[in-house]
Amino acid sequence: MIRHMRTGLMTASILALSSGAAFADYELNILHINDLHSRIESINKFDSTCSAEEEGKNECFGGVARLKSLIEQKRQELSGKNVLLLNAGDNFQGSLFFTTYKGLAEAEFLNLMKFDAMTVGNHEFDESEDGLAGFLDKITFPVVTANVLPSHKSKIGDRIKPSIVLEVGGQKVGIVGAVANDTPELSSPGPDILIGDDVATTTAAVEELKKQGVDKIIALTHVGYPRDLAAIAKIPDVDVVVGGHSHSLLSNTDAKAEGPYPTMVDNPGGYKVPVVQAASYTKYLGDLLVTFDDKGVVKAAKGDPILVDSSVKPDEAVLTRIAELAKPIEELRSKIIAKTEEPIDGSRENCRARECQMGSLVADAMLDRVKGQGVTIAITNGGGLRASIDAGDVSMGEAITVLPFQNTVATFQLKGDSIRAALENGLSKLEEGGGRFPQVAGLKYSFDRSKPVGSRVVSVEVKEGETYVPLDPAKTYSLVSNNYMRNGGDGYDVFKEKGENAYDYGPGLETVLADYLAAHQPFKPYTDGRITEVASAAGAAATEAKPAAGTDTTATQPAATSGAATASAASGPQKHVIAKGDTLWDLAKSFYGEGALWKKISEANGKPAPRALHVGTELEIPAK
Repeated sequence: MIRHMRTGLMTASILALSSGAAFADYELNILHINDLHSRIESINKFDSTCSAEEEGKNECFGGVARLKSLIEQKRQELSGKNVLLLNAGDNFQGSLFFTTYKGLAEAEFLNLMKFDAMTVGNHEFDESEDGLAGFLDKITFPVVTANVLPSHKSKIGDRIKPSIVLEVGGQKVGIVGAVANDTPELSSPGPDILIGDDVATTTAAVEELKKQGVDKIIALTHVGYPRDLAAIAKIPDVDVVVGGHSHSLLSNTDAKAEGPYPTMVDNPGGYKVPVVQAASYTKYLGDLLVTFDDKGVVKAAKGDPILVDSSVKPDEAVLTRIAELAKPIEELRSKIIAKTEEPIDGSRENCRARECQMGSLVADAMLDRVKGQGVTIAITNGGGLRASIDAGDVSMGEAITVLPFQNTVATFQLKGDSIRAALENGLSKLEEGGGRFPQVAGLKYSFDRSKPVGSRVVSVEVKEGETYVPLDPAKTYSLVSNNYMRNGGDGYDVFKEKGENAYDYGPGLETVLADYLAAHQPFKPYTDGRITEVASAAGAAATEAKPAAGTDTTATQPAATSGAATASAASGPQKHVIAKGDTLWDLAKSFYGEGALWKKISEANGKPAPRALHVGTELEIPAK
């Protein structure tokens, strides 16, 4: 009897201890970067490679040697605590290291930092899947991106997973990845990789993790801050969003920040989701502390990005390795090509929203290069301009940093109405800071961002002689752009579909820029009013406003036309491009809220085999 009572007391004690353990909070430290863009070496305030003189003056930031040192320092400070190091994509493109080594240098240094997980960015596809396959061959950490859907012929195979589960401090943490839906427009994934819808594929991956008993789920995304706020953070059971793509600095101390760090977003599940991002180019290391309750719900989140400035001592072994890799490219990079009287502004915030000095310079240089061919108009994308240039000597390395994509000059002919359509496309993602914003030469235009997408252009004039005259919709004009845009990149489908007599094989843009600067030195930067913004009185107050933290900007996002279906009932006919894993039952459940209505979709599409749908085929989704 006494033994039984003792046993009962012991059992009660064990249950009490177990219960106490179960209700303990769980703290997770998340260190993160995004949009490294091949900034292997340190950068200056213009985001270009830092000179030895600037290093001597302690004016440099970032670089992988400093970043590695800071990560190791933070890991030592957090010794014994729960820590994850995450990478939100776009490690490729932006310096001669990528131009020379095609992602292998980036892989080497990221391995040294020992990332726990990464999602791919759109620029990881800049060398098609070949470049990404080589990168995947070399890295020693997992890559997760739910909406990258390779075919059986793809070279990347199954090496990119929708999600992973990591055990951190005895707890399971799920990580789901996503890349921008318009990656096929922004880069070159190729015919064997489908990019599915970010929300639908992330939702499916999260549901799968929940089935496995994972209650702490991080969305590691490369879709941009506005999209994270409007859509990703609202997916059921997503607890934290670590993002990239928009190069957004979130901070509680920097007046130039796009929002607070973290930005807390209301999830329909009745809880708040912290959203973070850490600018770009290795200039910041994100540092977030998240506290979960025993059910895996975020109770608190705090932190701030750490500026990787000259106070961080670079890792000496990494510096030595960088110097070794730099030897083959040093001669080209150090060649002085011109002088400039003042800094040339190529900042992201300006070149993607208004006329900027670098945009006018590059457009003028392109037009000057082909003026002997009768070309009178230049249009280039602001997102293709990746850095500013400081005053004084300009090196070839700086020119390549500004224009790192190895794009070539492309010429073609286009009617006036299609030019206007191209400008409308360029203005269609102003709210997101879209890279398609049109910088121009030989042409003037004004726009009103308060107008709906597709009707923002107010006026267009083209240069004839020394004067400007209204654009003639029926007239055929000769244009110069770059081969990426001419082939439909950044949404410029009208160039590909309507352009005539196209030639995409002109000189590289970096060479065109270098030659123009050499011929016009010392160069004096300028803007001259070729792009102007107008607004109604009602819309003027909002003209310069950015999306408020937590604002639902879903209305600014184009409807998804590829990937898995979005979970909303179809009120009218829609289209859907089949993604890997789709079934008619699942599609009916997504579009109509009722799987049993799959026959409606089947009959509208010639009754395909319901569980053997061909990836990439477009389906008609009739109204419910």
